[in-house]
Amino acid sequence: MNGVATAFLLTFAGLFPIVNPLEAAPFFLGLTAELTARERQVLARKAAVNGFALLLGSMALGPYLLEFFGIELPVMRIAGGLVVTALGWKLLTQEQWSDHAASAGLQSAPGRKVGSFYPLTMPLTVGPGSMSVAITIGSRKPAGLPPLPQLAQHATGAVLGLVAIALTIYLAYRFAETIGRLLGATGLEVLVRLSAFILMCIGIEIVWSGYSALTAPH
Repeated sequence: MNGVATAFLLTFAGLFPIVNPLEAAPFFLGLTAELTARERQVLARKAAVNGFALLLGSMALGPYLLEFFGIELPVMRIAGGLVVTALGWKLLTQEQWSDHAASAGLQSAPGRKVGSFYPLTMPLTVGPGSMSVAITIGSRKPAGLPPLPQLAQHATGAVLGLVAIALTIYLAYRFAETIGRLLGATGLEVLVRLSAFILMCIGIEIVWSGYSALTAPH
Protein backbone atom coordinates (compact mmCIF):
# COMPACT_ATOMS: atom_id res chain seq x y z
CA MET A 1 0.00 0.00 0.00
CA ASN A 2 2.95 2.31 0.53
CA GLY A 3 3.77 2.15 -3.20
CA VAL A 4 0.15 2.92 -4.10
CA ALA A 5 0.04 5.92 -1.77
CA THR A 6 3.37 7.26 -3.05
CA ALA A 7 2.31 7.02 -6.71
CA PHE A 8 -1.08 8.54 -5.90
CA LEU A 9 0.40 11.53 -4.07
CA LEU A 10 3.03 12.10 -6.77
CA THR A 11 0.40 12.04 -9.52
CA PHE A 12 -2.21 14.15 -7.78
CA ALA A 13 0.17 16.72 -6.28
CA GLY A 14 2.09 17.03 -9.53
CA LEU A 15 -0.93 17.53 -11.79
CA PHE A 16 -3.41 19.43 -9.64
CA PRO A 17 -1.59 22.81 -9.66
CA ILE A 18 -1.39 22.72 -13.47
CA VAL A 19 -4.82 21.30 -14.27
CA ASN A 20 -6.25 23.41 -11.43
CA PRO A 21 -9.96 23.06 -12.23
CA LEU A 22 -10.79 25.61 -9.53
CA GLU A 23 -9.13 28.30 -11.62
CA ALA A 24 -10.69 27.02 -14.85
CA ALA A 25 -14.18 26.94 -13.31
CA PRO A 26 -14.96 30.64 -14.01
CA PHE A 27 -13.96 30.14 -17.67
CA PHE A 28 -16.20 27.05 -17.83
CA LEU A 29 -19.05 29.04 -16.32
CA GLY A 30 -18.58 31.80 -18.86
CA LEU A 31 -18.50 29.41 -21.82
CA THR A 32 -21.65 27.62 -20.66
CA ALA A 33 -23.57 30.66 -19.42
CA GLU A 34 -26.41 30.12 -21.90
CA LEU A 35 -26.88 26.45 -21.01
CA THR A 36 -29.21 24.95 -18.44
CA ALA A 37 -27.90 23.48 -15.19
CA ARG A 38 -28.54 19.97 -16.55
CA GLU A 39 -26.60 20.63 -19.76
CA ARG A 40 -23.74 22.15 -17.76
CA GLN A 41 -23.63 19.05 -15.56
CA VAL A 42 -23.38 16.78 -18.62
CA LEU A 43 -20.53 18.87 -20.07
CA ALA A 44 -18.73 18.81 -16.71
CA ARG A 45 -18.86 15.01 -16.69
CA LYS A 46 -17.64 14.77 -20.30
CA ALA A 47 -14.78 17.21 -19.65
CA ALA A 48 -13.69 15.14 -16.64
CA VAL A 49 -13.72 11.88 -18.63
CA ASN A 50 -11.89 13.45 -21.58
CA GLY A 51 -9.30 15.01 -19.27
CA PHE A 52 -8.70 11.65 -17.58
CA ALA A 53 -8.20 9.96 -20.97
CA LEU A 54 -5.75 12.62 -22.19
CA LEU A 55 -3.66 12.52 -19.04
CA LEU A 56 -3.67 8.72 -18.90
CA GLY A 57 -2.55 8.51 -22.52
CA SER A 58 0.23 11.04 -21.92
CA MET A 59 1.40 9.25 -18.79
CA ALA A 60 1.28 5.72 -20.20
CA LEU A 61 2.51 6.27 -23.76
CA GLY A 62 4.59 9.44 -23.58
CA PRO A 63 7.72 7.94 -21.95
CA TYR A 64 7.76 5.00 -24.40
CA LEU A 65 7.46 7.32 -27.39
CA LEU A 66 10.43 9.30 -26.12
CA GLU A 67 12.35 6.07 -25.56
CA PHE A 68 11.44 4.99 -29.10
CA PHE A 69 13.09 8.14 -30.41
CA GLY A 70 16.25 7.37 -28.46
CA ILE A 71 15.74 9.70 -25.49
CA GLU A 72 16.82 7.96 -22.29
CA LEU A 73 14.35 8.11 -19.41
CA PRO A 74 16.83 9.67 -16.94
CA VAL A 75 17.39 12.50 -19.44
CA MET A 76 13.62 12.83 -19.80
CA ARG A 77 13.29 13.01 -16.03
CA ILE A 78 15.85 15.80 -15.78
CA ALA A 79 14.29 17.78 -18.64
CA GLY A 80 10.77 17.15 -17.39
CA GLY A 81 11.74 17.98 -13.83
CA LEU A 82 13.17 21.30 -14.99
CA VAL A 83 9.92 22.01 -16.85
CA VAL A 84 7.87 21.13 -13.78
CA THR A 85 10.09 23.32 -11.58
CA ALA A 86 9.81 26.20 -14.04
CA LEU A 87 6.02 25.81 -14.16
CA GLY A 88 5.88 25.80 -10.38
CA TRP A 89 8.02 28.95 -10.25
CA LYS A 90 5.77 30.62 -12.82
CA LEU A 91 2.66 29.73 -10.84
CA LEU A 92 4.31 31.00 -7.67
CA THR A 93 5.54 34.35 -8.98
CA GLN A 94 3.35 35.43 -11.89
CA GLU A 95 -0.20 36.64 -12.04
CA GLN A 96 -1.26 34.23 -14.77
CA TRP A 97 -1.45 30.65 -13.63
CA SER A 98 -1.34 27.12 -15.07
CA ASP A 99 -2.66 26.17 -18.49
CA HIS A 100 -5.64 28.47 -18.33
CA ALA A 101 -4.08 31.84 -19.10
CA ALA A 102 -4.22 31.14 -22.82
CA SER A 103 -7.87 30.16 -22.47
CA ALA A 104 -8.98 33.49 -21.08
CA GLY A 105 -9.88 34.72 -24.54
CA LEU A 106 -12.23 31.83 -25.26
CA GLN A 107 -15.76 33.04 -25.65
CA SER A 108 -18.97 31.29 -26.41
CA ALA A 109 -20.65 32.89 -29.37
CA PRO A 110 -24.43 33.31 -29.10
CA GLY A 111 -26.16 30.18 -30.35
CA ARG A 112 -22.88 28.31 -30.79
CA LYS A 113 -22.66 24.88 -29.21
CA VAL A 114 -19.77 24.48 -26.76
CA GLY A 115 -17.83 21.27 -27.41
CA SER A 116 -16.99 18.95 -24.53
CA PHE A 117 -13.54 18.26 -25.99
CA TYR A 118 -12.73 21.62 -27.57
CA PRO A 119 -12.54 24.03 -25.92
CA LEU A 120 -13.71 22.66 -22.55
CA THR A 121 -11.24 19.77 -22.24
CA MET A 122 -8.43 21.08 -24.40
CA PRO A 123 -7.06 23.69 -23.98
CA LEU A 124 -9.21 24.91 -21.05
CA THR A 125 -8.75 21.93 -18.71
CA VAL A 126 -5.77 19.92 -20.02
CA GLY A 127 -3.14 21.82 -21.98
CA PRO A 128 0.50 21.33 -22.98
CA GLY A 129 1.73 21.99 -19.45
CA SER A 130 -0.54 19.32 -17.95
CA MET A 131 0.43 16.78 -20.57
CA SER A 132 4.17 17.41 -20.15
CA VAL A 133 3.84 16.93 -16.39
CA ALA A 134 1.92 13.68 -16.98
CA ILE A 135 4.69 12.40 -19.28
CA THR A 136 7.29 13.30 -16.66
CA ILE A 137 5.38 11.49 -13.93
CA GLY A 138 4.98 8.50 -16.25
CA SER A 139 8.76 8.33 -16.60
CA ARG A 140 9.00 7.84 -12.82
CA LYS A 141 7.73 4.27 -13.08
CA PRO A 142 10.00 1.68 -11.40
CA ALA A 143 13.15 1.27 -13.47
CA GLY A 144 14.04 -1.90 -15.33
CA LEU A 145 11.82 -4.91 -14.83
CA PRO A 146 10.47 -4.51 -11.28
CA PRO A 147 8.52 -7.27 -9.54
CA LEU A 148 4.93 -7.45 -10.75
CA PRO A 149 3.42 -6.44 -7.38
CA GLN A 150 5.60 -3.29 -7.28
CA LEU A 151 4.65 -2.35 -10.84
CA ALA A 152 0.97 -3.02 -10.09
CA GLN A 153 1.11 -0.80 -7.01
CA HIS A 154 2.71 2.04 -8.96
CA ALA A 155 0.17 1.76 -11.79
CA THR A 156 -2.74 1.54 -9.36
CA GLY A 157 -1.62 4.63 -7.44
CA ALA A 158 -1.05 6.64 -10.62
CA VAL A 159 -4.46 5.73 -12.04
CA LEU A 160 -6.14 6.56 -8.73
CA GLY A 161 -4.35 9.93 -8.81
CA LEU A 162 -5.78 10.58 -12.28
CA VAL A 163 -9.23 9.51 -11.10
CA ALA A 164 -8.92 12.03 -8.25
CA ILE A 165 -7.92 14.74 -10.75
CA ALA A 166 -10.92 13.86 -12.95
CA LEU A 167 -13.18 13.99 -9.91
CA THR A 168 -11.93 17.47 -8.98
CA ILE A 169 -12.55 18.59 -12.58
CA TYR A 170 -16.13 17.34 -12.44
CA LEU A 171 -16.87 18.84 -9.03
CA ALA A 172 -15.24 22.19 -9.86
CA TYR A 173 -17.19 22.51 -13.11
CA ARG A 174 -20.41 21.08 -11.70
CA PHE A 175 -20.39 23.57 -8.82
CA ALA A 176 -18.46 26.37 -10.57
CA GLU A 177 -20.84 29.10 -9.50
CA THR A 178 -20.86 28.02 -5.84
CA ILE A 179 -17.06 27.58 -5.65
CA GLY A 180 -16.51 31.04 -7.09
CA ARG A 181 -18.64 32.57 -4.36
CA LEU A 182 -17.07 30.55 -1.53
CA LEU A 183 -13.38 30.93 -2.38
CA GLY A 184 -13.30 34.41 -3.79
CA ALA A 185 -10.23 35.85 -5.50
CA THR A 186 -8.07 35.74 -2.36
CA GLY A 187 -8.86 32.14 -1.46
CA LEU A 188 -8.17 30.98 -4.99
CA GLU A 189 -4.82 32.76 -5.07
CA VAL A 190 -3.72 31.24 -1.74
CA LEU A 191 -4.63 27.75 -2.98
CA VAL A 192 -2.75 28.21 -6.25
CA ARG A 193 0.42 29.62 -4.62
CA LEU A 194 0.59 26.82 -2.05
CA SER A 195 0.10 24.18 -4.73
CA ALA A 196 2.79 25.86 -6.86
CA PHE A 197 5.38 25.54 -4.10
CA ILE A 198 4.61 21.83 -3.77
CA LEU A 199 4.96 21.51 -7.54
CA MET A 200 8.41 23.13 -7.44
CA CYS A 201 9.53 20.66 -4.79
CA ILE A 202 8.29 17.74 -6.90
CA GLY A 203 10.13 19.10 -9.95
CA ILE A 204 13.43 19.36 -8.07
CA GLU A 205 12.99 15.84 -6.71
CA ILE A 206 12.40 14.51 -10.25
CA VAL A 207 15.54 16.28 -11.50
CA TRP A 208 17.55 14.71 -8.68
CA SER A 209 16.10 11.28 -9.49
CA GLY A 210 17.16 11.59 -13.13
CA TYR A 211 20.62 12.86 -12.24
CA SER A 212 21.12 10.00 -9.76
CA ALA A 213 20.13 7.47 -12.44
CA LEU A 214 22.60 8.95 -14.94
CA THR A 215 25.51 9.06 -12.51
CA ALA A 216 24.87 5.72 -10.81
CA PRO A 217 27.60 3.11 -11.48
CA HIS A 218 26.53 0.52 -14.01
